[in-house]
Formats: sequence, structure tokens, C-alpha cells
Amino acid sequence: MKIHTVVCPYCSEKAKLVDSACVYGKSYGLIYLCKPCDAYVGVHKGTNTPLGRLANKDLRSWKMKAHAAFDPLWQRKLGIKLSQDPHYKKKFARGSGYNWLSQQMGLTRQECHIGMFDIEQCKKVIEVCSPFKLGAK
Repeated sequence: MKIHTVVCPYCSEKAKLVDSACVYGKSYGLIYLCKPCDAYVGVHKGTNTPLGRLANKDLRSWKMKAHAAFDPLWQRKLGIKLSQDPHYKKKFARGSGYNWLSQQMGLTRQECHIGMFDIEQCKKVIEVCSPFKLGAK
């Protein structure tokens, strides 16, 4: 299996591929880790391909906030579609959500993934998704 060269954006050193137990205390699979910067990223299941970019504590916090703003939108669509078609796939609703988000953010679909975003982009996700939050006025 290919090990990718993942460079830490904070110190420019190469991250190491390690078991996630060194961060979480329990193994959830492999991660790329820059220990001095406390920056890490998980990998796609069954691969060594990073899920996004290395993120330090601050960026991880903003990514969680961005997902909290964005995920309910595509999940709501999934619920609606599943009520109409029980064979509708989660990936279709999520992909449709990212298509919409890419347009709102002025990015190509390939550039639009929260796993690759920086703090400013995460803040923009929250800004564009907030008007669509259930209960928003």
C-alpha cells in the first residue's frame, strides 16, 4: 500500500503514518501525524490516502463547526429522498450538498471538501449554511 508524502503546513516537516491510538488512546485506524504541531488527519478506509489536510487543534475545531453547519443540510435532503425512494444513496445527497456548497463558495466541486479547508473557508461554510439552519429566521 502506498504511503503518501504528507507535509505539515505548520512546520513543513513530513508527517508520519501512525496508529490513531497515539492520539485517541484507542485505535480507529491510521492517521498522518505531525507530533510537534499536534496536527493530524485520518485516512480513507483500507488505504493510506489522507481524508484531507493536516489540521492542528484550532483548525480541527473550525472543521467540526463547519460540519455542524453543513451536514444537517445534506442529511435533511437524504431524509426527504429516502421517504420518497428507500434505495436513495447517502453519497448522492452528500454529493449534491457539496455541489451546492461549491457554488456558494466560488470553488470547483473538486476543491470543495471541508477536509481540505482552512479556517477562513470553514468560517465561510458556517456563514453560507446558517440561513438554512432549521429554526433560522
